Amino acid sequence: MRRIALAAAVAALAVGASGCGGEGTLTPQPKAAAAAKSPFAGHELSGPATAADFALRDQDGRLIRLSAQHGKLVLLTFLYTHCTDICPLIANQLNQALREMYHQRSSVRVLAVSVDPVGDTPRAVRSYVREHRLLPEFHYLVGKPAQLGRIWQSYNVQVLQRNPESVGHSGYIYLLDRRGRPRVFFSAKATAAQVAHDLRLLLRSS
Repeated sequence: MRRIALAAAVAALAVGASGCGGEGTLTPQPKAAAAAKSPFAGHELSGPATAADFALRDQDGRLIRLSAQHGKLVLLTFLYTHCTDICPLIANQLNQALREMYHQRSSVRVLAVSVDPVGDTPRAVRSYVREHRLLPEFHYLVGKPAQLGRIWQSYNVQVLQRNPESVGHSGYIYLLDRRGRPRVFFSAKATAAQVAHDLRLLLRSS
């Protein structure tokens, strides 16, 4: 995936200043301001680039490949189970967005990639999924440090291991369309209503 800085993104140093989810630089470019306001609640992205492919195991041990999700909308984010601030907020809002999709939920997947290969053990991830009542369409993906490191690099995710219980990392959300193209970017503060709005918009237009 091409690496193009998000014009309004917080500098990479902000990652070190936040408890869990600083908003670092982003890969796709938001569309330049146009006469007509974007219909999306999030930041609309431009460019034909397809999201970098990867494959990781989810909470049930299933191999989930990003490119295999083509035909569905994908919400891609980065979390860790021991986070006590922004990660639970992101997980809960995305899970609620799935709930708000009702009968259209089968057309959406949430892929949460771990930023803590040591602490995010299969047991910890399964416990997190139960505690947050994450829906079946929500896949919490884990892997070995080298595997995850390549994915973080592909998506320009900044990760800083402060101590065994605290990981500073870029906290944002991509919305990929049915063809695997990044179409919308959300900050960590995005609400379920905003995410569901943009999901419905893409479903209607595809």
